[in-house]
Amino acid sequence: MTVHSQGAATSAPQDAPPKSAGRPKAPTTAPGSSHPVPPRGGRKSLPSGWLPYLLIGPAILSLAVLLLYPLIKNVILSFQDINKVEFIQRKYPFAGFDNYTELLGDSTFWTVVVRSFAFTLANVALIMALGSLIGILLNRLGKWMRLVLSMALVMAWAMPIVASVQVFQWLFDEQFGVMNWVMRTVGFSGYDRHNWFETGLSTLTIVTILVVWGSIPFVALNMYAGLTTVGGELYEAARMDGANGWQTFWKIVFPNLKPFFLITTFLEVIWVFKAFTQVYAMKKGGPDRASEILPVFAYVEGQSQAHYGLAAAISVLTIVILVIVMSFYFRLILKQEEEQ
Repeated sequence: MTVHSQGAATSAPQDAPPKSAGRPKAPTTAPGSSHPVPPRGGRKSLPSGWLPYLLIGPAILSLAVLLLYPLIKNVILSFQDINKVEFIQRKYPFAGFDNYTELLGDSTFWTVVVRSFAFTLANVALIMALGSLIGILLNRLGKWMRLVLSMALVMAWAMPIVASVQVFQWLFDEQFGVMNWVMRTVGFSGYDRHNWFETGLSTLTIVTILVVWGSIPFVALNMYAGLTTVGGELYEAARMDGANGWQTFWKIVFPNLKPFFLITTFLEVIWVFKAFTQVYAMKKGGPDRASEILPVFAYVEGQSQAHYGLAAAISVLTIVILVIVMSFYFRLILKQEEEQ
C-alpha cells in the first residue's frame, strides 16, 4: 500500500489483474467447437428463407380475402338456381350445369359476346393509334407546348368516369345538346331534336368516343416516355438514308418500342373488355338492352332480372373467354422475350 502526501492510500498492487466492469461475457464459441453459440435471452433470428414470404404474406392474405373468396363463391353460385323467390326464402337449390347450358344455347348471349368483341376491338385500335400519334407529337413539340398538352392529357385522364359520362350526356342531349347545335350550325338538316341514343349502335359509338378520350392519355404519355429512350443517332441515320416519317416509325420506333406496344395493348384489351361503368352509366345498356356488353349483361340479369345464378354463370364465362383470348397474347409476349 502506498501513502501519498495528502494521506490517501491506494490498495491495488501494480501486478494485479484488472477487474471487468459488469457481467462476465458468455463464451462466443462452444468448448471444443468452432461454431458460434447464440446469446442467452436474446431474440432468435428467423431463417433468412422465410423473410420474403413474411413480407408478401399480408398482400397474399388480402388478395385471398378480397378476390379469391368472392370468386369461389361466384363459381358456386353459378351452379345454383337462385331467383328472387329462392333468394327471399334463402333456398339455394343445386342446378348443375343448367345455367351454362341455357346461356350457351341462347342466341342473345352470343349476340352480346360478338358485340363485346367488336366494341373491344374498335376501342383498342383507336386508343393505340391515336395515343401513339399524340405520343410522337409530344416528342416533337417544344418545352412549353409539351407541358400544356401533357397537362391537358393528365386532366382528361384524372376526370372521374361518372362525371365524364354526365358531360357526354349533355353534349349529345336531344334538346340542348352541343352536337345538335354544331350540326345545325354547319348546315345539316334534321338535327333540331335528334336523338343520338336512338339505337344500340349509336349509343355504343358515343361510349366508344368516351372510352377512347379517357384512355388516350395513358398510351400517349407512355409512348412519349418510351420515345425518350430511342437514341437521336437512329433518327439521324434514317434521315441520311432518305426514310420518310412512316418508314422511320416502322424501322426505328416500332422495333425499339415493341415491348411497350405489346404490354400496353394487353392492358387496354383487359380494361376495355370489362368497361362496365361507361356503358351502364350512359344508358344502362339501352335502348332495349341493345348496347349491353358482357359485364353489363351479367349485372342486368342479376340485379334487374333477379336471375342470380344465371348472372354468376355469365360472369364466369366472361372470365373464361378473357383468359382464353389473353393466353394467345401471353404466348406472343413470351415469344418476344425469348427473341430478345
